[in-house]
Amino acid sequence: MKKILFFGLVLLMPSLSFAQFSIGIKGGVNLSRFTMGEFVTTRLNANGTPQVSVSGQVVRDNLRESFDSRTGWAWGVYTRFGKNLFIQPELLVSTKGGSFEIVRDINGQPRSETVSIKTTNFDVPVLLGLKGGPIRVVAGPIVSFRISDDQRLRSALQDYTSGSLNDALARATYGYQLGVGLDLGRFGIDVRREGSLSDVTAVNLGTDANSSQFSQRLKSWQVTLALKLF
Repeated sequence: MKKILFFGLVLLMPSLSFAQFSIGIKGGVNLSRFTMGEFVTTRLNANGTPQVSVSGQVVRDNLRESFDSRTGWAWGVYTRFGKNLFIQPELLVSTKGGSFEIVRDINGQPRSETVSIKTTNFDVPVLLGLKGGPIRVVAGPIVSFRISDDQRLRSALQDYTSGSLNDALARATYGYQLGVGLDLGRFGIDVRREGSLSDVTAVNLGTDANSSQFSQRLKSWQVTLALKLF
C-alpha cells in the first residue's frame, strides 16, 4: 500500500498543468528523535546462546527510549509542477539523529550508557500541494535510502545479535511529510512534520523467528529555506 501511494502520486504528474514549472534549491535543519518504547532482551554469544556472567546469571539488557532530540541538516533540490494545485518532488541529503539508553546487567549490577546516533539518507518526498496566495499546504509520502551512519548504532546492537546488520540498516524506509509553506518572491520557507510508516531499524535479536525484535521509528520536524532558480 505504501509503495502504491508513492508511485500513484508520481503518476499524477501528467494530469497537472505544466503551464507553471519551477526548480530550485533548499536547505535547513531537522529536529528528530527515534521512538521504540522500552525493550528488554537477553544478550547472546556469537553462537546464539544466552550470555552468562561470571556469577552464573543470564545477562539481560534494557533498551530505553530517550526523549532527547538531535539536530541535523537537510539540503538538496526541488521541482514544482502546477500552480494552485501542484506536485512537488524533492531530492535531499538529510541527517537525522536520536538517542537511546542501554542498561546492561553485568554481574548483577546495572550499568547505564546513552547511545547517540546519527544517520545520513537520500530523502525523496513526493508532495501534493495546494496554494492560496503566498501560503502553501503540502502532504505526501517520503522514501529514505540510508547512505551512512556513525557506527554507534551498529556497535550497540552487535552486542545482541550474531547475524549481519547490513541489510536491516541499509534498506529503504517509508514515511510521510505534512506541513505549511510561505512564498516571498523567489524565496520560500517550509515547516514540516515527518513520521515513519515503516521501521527505520528492525533487527532480530536472536537465532529464530520467535526471538525478540528491536525496532525504531522516526519523528522529526524540518525547517527549510528555498530559493527558486527559475
